[in-house]
Amino acid sequence: MSETAATRPPLPIDAVLPDLLAALDTHTSCVLVAEPGAGKTTVVPLALLDATWRGDGRIIVLEPRRLAARAAAARMASLLGEEVGGRVGLRVRLETKVSARTRIEVVTEGVFTRMILEDPELSGIACILFDEFHERSLDGDLGLALALDAQGALREDLRIVPMSATIDAAGVASHLGGAPVIHCKGRSFPVETRYLGRDGDRDIAAQVANAVRKALAEETGSILAFLPGQGEIRRAADMLGLQLPADTDLAPLYGALTGAEQNAAIRPAQSGRRKVVLATSIAQTSLTIEGVRVVIDSGLARVPVHEPATGLTRLATVRASRAAADQRRGRAGRMEPGICYRLWDEAQTASLPADDRPEILEADLSSLALDLAAWGVSDPGSLRFPDQPPAAAWSEAVALLQRLEALDDTGRLTAEGERMRALPLAPRLAHMLVRAAETGEGRLACEIAALLSEQGLGGRSADLRHRLMDFRRARDPRSTAARGMAQRWQSLIAKGSKANGEPPAAGDTEAAGRLLALAYPDRVAQAQDGRGGFRMANGRGGRVDETDPLAREPFLVVADLQGNAARGRILLAAPISREEIEQLFAGEIEDEVQVACEASGSVRARRVRRYRRLVLREAVEPNPDPDAVASALLAFLKARGARALPWSKTQVALRARVTTLRGLLPAAEAEAWPDLGDDALSETMDEWLGPYLAGLRSASALDPELLGNALAALLPQHRLGELDRLLPSHFSAPSGSHVPIDYDREEGPTLPIRVQELFGLDRHPAIAGGSVPLILELLSPAHRPIQITRDLPGFWRGSWAAVKAEMKGRYPKHPWPDDPLSAAATNRAKPRK
Repeated sequence: MSETAATRPPLPIDAVLPDLLAALDTHTSCVLVAEPGAGKTTVVPLALLDATWRGDGRIIVLEPRRLAARAAAARMASLLGEEVGGRVGLRVRLETKVSARTRIEVVTEGVFTRMILEDPELSGIACILFDEFHERSLDGDLGLALALDAQGALREDLRIVPMSATIDAAGVASHLGGAPVIHCKGRSFPVETRYLGRDGDRDIAAQVANAVRKALAEETGSILAFLPGQGEIRRAADMLGLQLPADTDLAPLYGALTGAEQNAAIRPAQSGRRKVVLATSIAQTSLTIEGVRVVIDSGLARVPVHEPATGLTRLATVRASRAAADQRRGRAGRMEPGICYRLWDEAQTASLPADDRPEILEADLSSLALDLAAWGVSDPGSLRFPDQPPAAAWSEAVALLQRLEALDDTGRLTAEGERMRALPLAPRLAHMLVRAAETGEGRLACEIAALLSEQGLGGRSADLRHRLMDFRRARDPRSTAARGMAQRWQSLIAKGSKANGEPPAAGDTEAAGRLLALAYPDRVAQAQDGRGGFRMANGRGGRVDETDPLAREPFLVVADLQGNAARGRILLAAPISREEIEQLFAGEIEDEVQVACEASGSVRARRVRRYRRLVLREAVEPNPDPDAVASALLAFLKARGARALPWSKTQVALRARVTTLRGLLPAAEAEAWPDLGDDALSETMDEWLGPYLAGLRSASALDPELLGNALAALLPQHRLGELDRLLPSHFSAPSGSHVPIDYDREEGPTLPIRVQELFGLDRHPAIAGGSVPLILELLSPAHRPIQITRDLPGFWRGSWAAVKAEMKGRYPKHPWPDDPLSAAATNRAKPRK
């Protein structure tokens, strides 16, 4: 029995400790599945202190969050009757408590990644416990992959134990090479679930506040309410405000709070008082808040989603998974029977996703790619990741690191990358610090990195300069710790650089935008509408409030934004000048002459100086390349199509005749004639019209004469004679008139003609050597259709009598003979005597 067993109540995990110790005596890996309340987080590490295989090696306990790590370390230290920093140590961002006596180190997953990259053999470490492994954070997956690689190549004696309440035990065991699985029942009490439904038109914070008031009235004990993020927590707190009973305390709980504020939230309520904790998913696992017997679950979570196309990671509000909902519900039954209010309908539970997506499938992979390069790996497929990173996100991450000069063209770590890796920062921020050190601006860059790394510091202004000044003035413990962290970073980059020196003056923040651009070259943004709208170099849009002074800046560098890709809300940015952009990115700035046709059809040429998708300068180019002008005009004309060209009536008729002839001839013979239809001419416009556009600067300069010349090249003169013989343009009427034939009718070649001009004609007019009868559209003296016929002799002998009777009274001055075949054709009102 562990030396601490007598100092605490029995826990379910005690029953399986012998099995766990026996499994680790014979195997180097084991999977522990322990239900909530079993005590795995604090009991297992202490029990392993007695394992013979440990020798004097340390036990590393990985926790996904700082809050859980601090709580676990404090609990284990108290069981030993010690303070944290003795046999139980803590190593998290902004806080390290270890000593020569430390044998159990509780660390966050990101800290462990740095530990193993700096010491691949994990010297002095006997065992690694991956607590809450079901959360599948990126750092957790990377830590396991590197630990397995080290175990296989360097440390056959290293023990690896993933632990969770909701883990795919068989899958993880298989991934570990057939590791044994230990199951442990938990210690939980019945939890009654009540569904309150959700109003999709109301703010979720208001609905949670209502549920809190309901629970306070109906139930006893403290309340833990889950909301998606800080904004909703603040709004819910404001709505509850003074409406809480006098014996009830309100406590927010999220990652950006100080350690003291987080500890205050998880401490049990004072005797005779109740507590309402408004929390994000930070309280979902690894924590037990004594006194909580009511959980209110909004059913929402806020998760980072990376967009490889824009290089941005945005926070998305999504429905919590069923596994997360079960974890939250279980918080109500840790100490006694509880109640869980769910803000959705019961039937909707089945439609929730079963599990949270592993972060490696959604995250920015640039840190992962840099870490693997330091490990000597350029292909993530060579390591045993539970899920391989998506190819698109991996390629985008490698491309970013190459642009930051951290990787060479082969994917290997460069000297710049080595300097960046020495900093416990994301690659973008590390690059900013390394470059700032070269110009003596390392102190300011470190302050910026601290603000961007620790959410909530420096206030809420969208202007990074204002946040920097507030951050420097702030005296709260968290800000003080962050400034100390920035100073440590500065010491890492100061060696051999100009970074040493006096701290920046209180107002010395004007270089913030230029330094920020070193980290986010793709987020340099240009004002678009003068009312707060900006377009970034990566093509994404963003907006600040129109009343914000940043809205009047011509250029910004965006550090943080939320919303969709087309129009996000800029949360943090700093101004940058055009001159600074040109200085920083001189190698990427391009000068080009853009020639384009405007909607009016006029070609305009501009000389443009461009940084990616941003236009830094532009001016009219008076002498553009003639070929470029012709190409722009041609593109404009092609977009409108051949039908929109200024054809003359004669040209329209000619094209229709050729089209008709192609339709009448056998396929082999038709191919000898050009296709002058709209579709064909539109497709081949660059071939038949392009050579005739030289010297033109607008579509209005294109006239029928030019089109005629282009048509003549397609249809030579000798072809015209053959066309006239087969399909004449006009019909020679008995009256002596030459009447045009309409070849553009859908029903076929048509002859619109006044009926009097056909008197005496006893055969139907035809073309193509008499093989194609014309459709006769017989007109009145006023040129209005009175009959359509394909049989003129039949018309004379049939319908003529009725037509004559109707027309004679309407047009008495025109001839309407009883026998049109014996009458003389005429095109006059009265026949000549």
